[in-house]
Amino acid sequence: MPKGPEKNTKNKALHTKLLNRKNSKLQEEKKEKAARLKALVTKMNQLKNNDQPIEP
Repeated sequence: MPKGPEKNTKNKALHTKLLNRKNSKLQEEKKEKAARLKALVTKMNQLKNNDQPIEP
């Protein structure tokens, strides 16, 4: 029995590699943004706590 045409695994592998690279880049950007926000919130909370007068 003759087989059909060979499957295009080269382009599929390349496409998967590119999609994985894109997804990992997006995840890294998301983590960096979360870290920046967390640092900013911590800094603002410290400033807020320092500005309040200390009651006896």
